[in-house]
Amino acid sequence: MTVQLGSRDLVSGRPWRAAGYLLVSGLTGVVTLLAAVLLLTAGTALAVLLVGLPLLAGLALLGLPVARAGRWALRLVDPRPAPGGHRPPAYAGLWPWLTTRLTEPLTWRELGYALLLAVVLGPLDLLVVTLAVAVPAALIASPVLLAATGQVNVLKVWAVTSWPAAFAVCLLGLGALAVCAYGMVVVAGAQAALTRLLLAGPDPGVVTELTRSRIRLVDAFEAERGRIERDLHDGAQQRLVSLTMMLGVARLDAPPGPLEAQLARAHDEAEAVLVDLRELIRGIHPPVLTDFGLPAAVADLADRSVVPVDVTLPLPGRFSPAIESAAYFVVCEALSNLAKHSGAARAEVSGGYRDGRLEVRIHDDGRGGAAAGAGTGLVRLADRVSVVEGRLSLSSPAGGPTVLTVEIPCRPTA
Repeated sequence: MTVQLGSRDLVSGRPWRAAGYLLVSGLTGVVTLLAAVLLLTAGTALAVLLVGLPLLAGLALLGLPVARAGRWALRLVDPRPAPGGHRPPAYAGLWPWLTTRLTEPLTWRELGYALLLAVVLGPLDLLVVTLAVAVPAALIASPVLLAATGQVNVLKVWAVTSWPAAFAVCLLGLGALAVCAYGMVVVAGAQAALTRLLLAGPDPGVVTELTRSRIRLVDAFEAERGRIERDLHDGAQQRLVSLTMMLGVARLDAPPGPLEAQLARAHDEAEAVLVDLRELIRGIHPPVLTDFGLPAAVADLADRSVVPVDVTLPLPGRFSPAIESAAYFVVCEALSNLAKHSGAARAEVSGGYRDGRLEVRIHDDGRGGAAAGAGTGLVRLADRVSVVEGRLSLSSPAGGPTVLTVEIPCRPTA
């Protein structure tokens, strides 16, 4: 931020805003220093008992509230927005939030800003405000002090005993007031530029455009998946069906012997390939999802699940293909995982649309203990859901039950 000074600044609110900014920053620095010393002392003293570990973690996160206060104070001297840019955690809950924050570079920049404010900037701000107010005030008050005491010790440097000298010092104080006002504007502007450098996240316009372009890419990807599914369904699958029927007819017409046995094996193999192709088409983009929507597609998954699944998913209409596809594949992955690993006797898929969000919950009565760590399908699903601004939350204590919830902000399209 470039600090520009003009002759009208003295009669505007700019020096007052600069003084307010420096004062707020200075007081924030004092509070931050006290909080940091308290957390560090208590955390170190209690670390042996493990009670101090949360306090030390709190010290690492101290920059979050300090940075929020810094962004708020920044508006006093710089009206441009300074968004934080923290990314939302992939899952709901305290632990995902902590791991997300502690692995973000912005969190550590905010901690650096907090420590810089506590040790350097805060005391400097208070010193600047104090000098900018006290020195001109002492000079301007010289005539009043001379009338009251008969002698004025100006800044404890020289003594003023005459009225001409007192009024001269008063005029000097008015000049010092103007200089100090400009000085506060310069210091506040420089600190605001440093604050923006440390705390400002990506430009909101750029983030919005990136989000829109990402959604457009997802829509294009879903459209391409649908095209591939249609080509396989209307092309390769139909030809494979015809081939299977021809092999079946040839098998019936063939006389008993080696030829009939070979035709039988070829017919069985063609039927198996046809089944695999249908599963492949369903995995790429299930036709029932395109034709009938999410509830019907989830019901189809439940019918094919080896674990009995109850489905309660009333929706007001259709959603965009990207939204329906993301929710569908979450359910698909969840039902596949619970059939393989959970030991569940029954599962339930429920949800609905409320408050502008599509919510789908997958609940099972299995053994629990599921984790969303690296290398699991849930991480890939969380990434897929995050593309459409959604979130996954997983609750799976040992002994069960396991509840996987997906929430996606959206609006019905039909």
